[in-house]
Amino acid sequence: MTVELDKVGSAIILAGGKSSRMGRPKAMLPFGGEPLIARVVRGLAPLFPELVVVAAPGQDLPELSATVVRDHVAYRGPVGGIRYGLGECGSTAAFVTSCDVPFLSLPLVSHLAARLPGHDVVVPRWEGRLQPLHAVYRRSVLPLLERQLERDELRPVFLYDKVRTLRLEEDEVRALDPDGSSFFNMNTPEDYHRALARWQEASESAAEGGLCEVELFGVARLRARTSRVSVHLPESATMAHVWSALARKLPALVGPVLNEAADGLTPGHVCNLNGRDFVRDGDRRVAPGDRVLLMSSDAGG
Repeated sequence: MTVELDKVGSAIILAGGKSSRMGRPKAMLPFGGEPLIARVVRGLAPLFPELVVVAAPGQDLPELSATVVRDHVAYRGPVGGIRYGLGECGSTAAFVTSCDVPFLSLPLVSHLAARLPGHDVVVPRWEGRLQPLHAVYRRSVLPLLERQLERDELRPVFLYDKVRTLRLEEDEVRALDPDGSSFFNMNTPEDYHRALARWQEASESAAEGGLCEVELFGVARLRARTSRVSVHLPESATMAHVWSALARKLPALVGPVLNEAADGLTPGHVCNLNGRDFVRDGDRRVAPGDRVLLMSSDAGG
């Protein structure tokens, strides 16, 4: 196993919980035409070359572009899942999340990874609570997690006072994920139906009238003084059409973020399309309802 110094090159998705309140396995819930676990794996693929799914022994999963690890002992809580996942990672550290978070923010995930140097854990706080299943962990904490399992301490927070933990406060989190969508998880059928309704509403709103939703981060957000904007697209639209529409709506972006011709990005900026691909090619096709993230390339591109 080759371990790269200070490299958060892996993501761990925990999928082996009992799903007792949901009444059926959360990982296999249909969401946007695919199992929920497949959506989460696909969403994280643009950021991490290595994806590890931690599942229970015998748990059914769809075919995934990820390494699947089975718990040695089933249902050992988040600490067990993090321990088994970190044991399989080929990088110094990994971003850890669960299989029931359909609205992850890639810029926020990238920011957490970027804050790792000098720390063993980077964990955000949202609505007054730490979010241990939306955090970055070094592999060096493995021995401590193993001792927690021996003591039956199954909550990750028991680790934090024993290692160098950076707790990101809400104002820093909100700068990248204003409404905390990343922390919307699903434990009950009611949560699931709310998530489906939210996803459907967003999809229909974006598709209505040929609209494309653009989310802005970093310099783009500071210049535009807004976090998101909808732009109208013609038929057979491309990324160049998106940039041109942005220039008309937000002229402050021309120069710092968009080039003077408004048909491309300045160096140091990149777009992500639908949480899948990072793109700078103006000929890349864009459809109504697509979601574009515009950010600094050192934040994840």
